[in-house]
This record gives sequence, structure tokens and C-alpha cells, in this order.
Amino acid sequence: MEWNPALYERYRQLRERPGRDLLNAIPDIDARSAIDLGCGTGYLTRQLADRFADAAVTGLDSDGAMLAKAAATPSRVRWQKADIGDWRPLASVDLVFSNAALHWVPDHPTLFARLAGHLSSDGILAAQMPDNFAAPSHLLLKDLAQQDRWRDALAGALDHGVVLSAADYWRILRPHCRTIDIWHSDYLQVLAGDDPVLAWVSGSALLPVMTHLSVVQAADFTEAYRMALRDAYPRQIDGSTLFSFRRIFILARI
Repeated sequence: MEWNPALYERYRQLRERPGRDLLNAIPDIDARSAIDLGCGTGYLTRQLADRFADAAVTGLDSDGAMLAKAAATPSRVRWQKADIGDWRPLASVDLVFSNAALHWVPDHPTLFARLAGHLSSDGILAAQMPDNFAAPSHLLLKDLAQQDRWRDALAGALDHGVVLSAADYWRILRPHCRTIDIWHSDYLQVLAGDDPVLAWVSGSALLPVMTHLSVVQAADFTEAYRMALRDAYPRQIDGSTLFSFRRIFILARI
């Protein structure tokens, strides 16, 4: 799956807001090392480096195009191309940060226990993920993928969205962490333009679908999805479209 940095950043300010909220929730610590897992184009990674000025900061992502855009802006961040699932640091880390990335990684009981295990004494795990997989945008996507004309091509394409309940994450992290804070935030996003919800998901949730379809199939699927989204997210009287987006935040300390 290849990401499109320009498409993803079309709604940069809205995508960045939960990450800023997560960054602001992290308490002040004497961090000497920090990593941003799934750093994307690096705008939050650079803010992380500014916030923890004494830390050696790494931005890790599996997508070369995203990392190239991240590296195009001068900073002291070290950029690393790797999969989150394969990440194993050579030494413990003071701060593991991840904004809207860990939901792409399977087996969260194993993943979160492993991430906590990589923290140094008094280290912090700070993660934020979408938790809107029951929203119309995602349910419609799954319903369309099950239709006869796309079912075979899209088998397994949407087998992500592994986000668990807040209580599940507490139970996973409790044996490893002395403090755990988990909460949800609902962001009512006011989008402008034609088919803005389709434009939003085209930069994220729709990507695995497009990679499994031929050009003709992708065009037909996109059109069907467009019409379904218009019904689910009607325009308001002022021409804007309301798109509610739920996020889960996890802040745990060793």
C-alpha cells in the first residue's frame, strides 16, 4: 500500500489536531530518546523534537514517499524507513509516540505489551488511533467490499481496524505500567467542498481497497462509495459537511 503525501495532507490541520492534543497531554520528562512510530510527513515529529529538546528523536515510517516529504523540511530528526511491527530498538526508549498509525498493525495485545517493554524506567507510551470503525464511512466501505462484483478482489483488504476497547488496553498495559490514562475524544469536523468525506478517506481508509482493484474496478467502486457517502453525510444549509471522528488516546508510564 502506497501513501500519497499530498492527498493525506489535504486535511492536515484536522488530522494534526488529535496528535497535538496527544503531544500536549504528555507530562514533562527528562527524555533522552524518543521515537514517533508511523511519523508520516513528520510535522508532529518535528513538534515532538521541539518539545523534548534534549532527546534524540527518530521518525519511523514504512512509506518512502512520506519519509521523503518529512526529510525535505530541515530538522534534527533522524528518519528511519521500517515497519512498526518489525521495530526493535537496540536500547530502551524514554518516549514512544504514535499518532494515527498503530491501528494498521495487527495483534494489539502483543504489540502494546512489546512497546511497553521497550520503555526505559519512567518512560512513556503515548498513542492515538482512530476509533470510528462503526461510523457510516467505514461501515459503507465494508458493505460495498462484500458486494459480488468486488468481493473476491477485496478479500482481506479491510482486515485492519484492530482497535480494542479502552478496558482491553488497560488490561494489556497494567502488568507493565504503573499509571495508565485512556480516553476518547469526538471531533466534529466541518469539511468544505464536493464529496469531502470521500476526499478524507481517500487519503487513508480507502487506500487498501484501491490497491486491490483494477483501474476500472477502482473507478466503479469509488463512484458507488461516493453516492453512498453523500446520503450518509448530507451537505448542511451553508454547503459544509459534518464528519464526526472518534479517537482513542492512550498514555501509559512505566
